[in-house]
Amino acid sequence: MWRYLKRLLIGKPLKTTDEGGQQLTKFKALALLSSDALSSVAYGTEQITAVLVVLSAAATWYALPAAGIVLILLFAITMSYRQIIHAYPSGGGAYVVATKNWGTGTGLVAGGSLLVDYMLTVAVSVTSGTEAITSAVPFLREYSVAISIVIVLFIMTLNLRGMRESASFLTVPVYLFIVMLVMMISWGLFNIATGRVQYNAAAPVGSFVPGMSLLLFLKAFSAGSSSLTGVEAISNAVPNFKKPKRKNAANTLALMAVLLGLFFASVTFLSYYLGVMPNNDETVLSQIGMAVFGHGILYYLLQLATAMILAVAANTGFSAFPILAYNLAKDKFMPHMFMDRGDRLAYSNGIISLAVGAIVLISIFHGQTSRLIPLYAVGVFVPFTLSQSGMIIHWFRTRDRNWILNSLVNLLGTVISFLLVVFLFLLHFDTVWPYLLIMPVLLYAFYKIHEHYGIVAAQLRLSEEAELHDYAGSTVIVLVSSVTHVTTGAINYARSIGDYVIAMHVSFDENPKKEHETAKEFKESFPDVRFVDLHSSYRSVPAPVLRFCDVMAKNSAQKNFTTTVLVPQFVPRKPWQNILHNQTSLRLRAALNSRENIIVATYSYHLKK
Repeated sequence: MWRYLKRLLIGKPLKTTDEGGQQLTKFKALALLSSDALSSVAYGTEQITAVLVVLSAAATWYALPAAGIVLILLFAITMSYRQIIHAYPSGGGAYVVATKNWGTGTGLVAGGSLLVDYMLTVAVSVTSGTEAITSAVPFLREYSVAISIVIVLFIMTLNLRGMRESASFLTVPVYLFIVMLVMMISWGLFNIATGRVQYNAAAPVGSFVPGMSLLLFLKAFSAGSSSLTGVEAISNAVPNFKKPKRKNAANTLALMAVLLGLFFASVTFLSYYLGVMPNNDETVLSQIGMAVFGHGILYYLLQLATAMILAVAANTGFSAFPILAYNLAKDKFMPHMFMDRGDRLAYSNGIISLAVGAIVLISIFHGQTSRLIPLYAVGVFVPFTLSQSGMIIHWFRTRDRNWILNSLVNLLGTVISFLLVVFLFLLHFDTVWPYLLIMPVLLYAFYKIHEHYGIVAAQLRLSEEAELHDYAGSTVIVLVSSVTHVTTGAINYARSIGDYVIAMHVSFDENPKKEHETAKEFKESFPDVRFVDLHSSYRSVPAPVLRFCDVMAKNSAQKNFTTTVLVPQFVPRKPWQNILHNQTSLRLRAALNSRENIIVATYSYHLKK
């Protein structure tokens, strides 16, 4: 049943040799990896004006210079990540750069920040998409959390189907959003230029606003910097591009940055010129669309495109998180299961883990985007700071062509990113403080995982002094519940591998007569095999089995014998029929596996009907 459902949802398995067909062209990569950055246009300007309007409507003109600084930072970060793509094409982005240039500890801070940030990427994108949906269809607001969770599960399933299919699906919402924004901005600017739209700004640029302070401006700027989230995703996914990988990835990043910069600047200007103010019932982008298009088909297309790209913007996290988790697992800082590819050549464990984390965040924050964004921004700009400062070290070490100019670009990005991190902690501490708890826990987990893998490797590694141990014989203990075809097969197999065979049965107080009959029937069928009947007053099977096997293992060791416990079981013809039978054999194997000096084996008897 599960196998058929899996095939329906995910598709047929792909061969390893099909991996080349899963790589991305620039056209599809822009849709797959830029959706997060481009979608931030829908809420970046709103975050700036939401901070400023608390003082007064007149203060909203400061959104223009705040947006200008965000654009400067966008330029510095884009140039830095283009350098990273060429210098570190293996993927991993900030984690690899920080590790290579600052060391393991700093790299883990960058990697851990990005892991959390990708979960926040999914949560913020999906909740923002849900808000766009509920802006157009207000009666759905009470179902916001449920809608967000359904969207996460849908995108998870889409990514489990493979990169090529998810990229093909994403081209529609991403390019529809690009087209609708170009139409809205062009028509809006045309109306302004021709005087068809009146100047409704709350205050002219440069006007004095009582109560305005540098602190408030920095708070608005730090809130608007959320528009830069997702820029690093392309540098994390360079291996997914078609050849030439570096050139295609760098060009895709440049195109994404140009689009993001133009859209963000234009939306901020239109918001100011039209006098749009943020409110809880309608997004800023929705209000701009209404002012430009009116209450017609184009407005609803804009809302549909916005909702779609915000929902699928989560796909950036689904594209980058598994690759980052793979790099951390490869370096033995995360479980090795994150290195495994699924049926469709996707890193399925990373995709599923990300979906679970995002759903937990959406549930905790009740689907409220504004509560997630400051923490989201910290998770972005800490790796930005570490990667760009790491690139300065890289240039001073390699001294490649134009290394001084490249270092200056990285220095600019480092300074702005670092100051932004400081501002976020100073001005939004009430929402970003969880970062100070999450990171130590993550770092501790990374080091404990790495320590475990080191200890395991040391114990498994063959040394020159290692000698093969020759055993004198083998004791095989067969667990018996009743005398059946399963028992017969298990006893015969035990005789073939063991020098000394013991049958062990656990009896209860419930039916002594039946237990006596079991012992009698066994001795008649197998007179040459020792039969041990263990009594359990508390109806527990594993406890007496463990006690007996421990004693036998100790005795066998003294004779230089191995001890094998053979657990017989029958296997129903149809998988669903397993639920109709108790799982005693599973519990017994789990209990016996905890014993160091006991070998556990299973004898399976397959039923024909």
